[in-house]
Amino acid sequence: MTGQGGEASGGKTDFDPAALAVFLDERFGPGLLSIERIGGGQSNPTYFVDHGGQRLVLRKQPSGPILRGAHAIDREYRVLEALASTDVPVPRAVLFHAEPEPLGTPFYLMERLDGRIFHDCALPGLVPAERRGLYLGMAEALAKLHAVKPDEVGLGDFGRPGNYFERQIARWTKQLRESPGEPIPELDAVANWLPAHLPPDDGQVAIAHGDFRLGNLLFHPTKPEVIGILDWELSTLGHPLADLGYCAMPWHTAPDEYGGILGLDHATLGIPTEREFLAHYYEHAVPTAPLMRFHLVFALFRFAVIFVGIADRVRSGTAAAANAAEFAPLAQRFAQRALEAMAGADVILGRSEA
Repeated sequence: MTGQGGEASGGKTDFDPAALAVFLDERFGPGLLSIERIGGGQSNPTYFVDHGGQRLVLRKQPSGPILRGAHAIDREYRVLEALASTDVPVPRAVLFHAEPEPLGTPFYLMERLDGRIFHDCALPGLVPAERRGLYLGMAEALAKLHAVKPDEVGLGDFGRPGNYFERQIARWTKQLRESPGEPIPELDAVANWLPAHLPPDDGQVAIAHGDFRLGNLLFHPTKPEVIGILDWELSTLGHPLADLGYCAMPWHTAPDEYGGILGLDHATLGIPTEREFLAHYYEHAVPTAPLMRFHLVFALFRFAVIFVGIADRVRSGTAAAANAAEFAPLAQRFAQRALEAMAGADVILGRSEA
């Protein structure tokens, strides 16, 4: 699969293309415009935009009512700009437009990179060595991100340092409680478990991506290296173990649960074990505390609440992707996986074991 941000779908835009043409002509000079919707995202509508000689990607807020603080287009753009001076692989930020006109919502433009995106963690169609390389490349890209000191790139105020997990649990639990959908008892049980098992705050602060997974990474066309980390909507100052726990989810979810790898023959496929993946991260990362079952449970809980939000948008008719309805039922499935993880070992892996 090639492209940036997902697979090109050719779907209709949720704005007037003529309005975008006028906007781009005014800023970059006259040029022919082509627009193609990218179908991979479930949140902020994303498009390939070619204008004159520029090959760009446009991301915008979805139309319709949104939760306060959600779809933070401005934060996405800010972190892209900040990381441009580091070795973290990100597309070049081009332009941010904060006003609702002319497209109906704020939006930004970034450069379009050519590479590969994989939404299925089993990586079908690749040979075992390629699969292993891509997973290890993902671990290395995450380690690069967490090695950046926020103050040194102008992101010292990108979030509130300290008590990250406590605040995140409160945030996502509040979003769960405010959902107009049917209650999910399993998810409520996880929401109650998390505050009672909160680890002590160790004071470690990093730029947390918030949705760091295979499907949000753009890989080199032929090499197992990440050339672009995408979809920064949930990024903030946080704890690196939030991202790392999130990366561990595929080993705990099935192939029909958003493309997990639980139950697959990892050795035959060439996919590293969870322990190998985590060890590779620790080998390349700055000193980081051990990954605990709490971090995995938290990751599964948060992803489940994200699926609750997708279900809410499906009901309101504002879902960004045409196939969003397929993912709405996964909230309960991920809640069940979180319950299973709650019964696991306290420590999953630490640096000394890597």
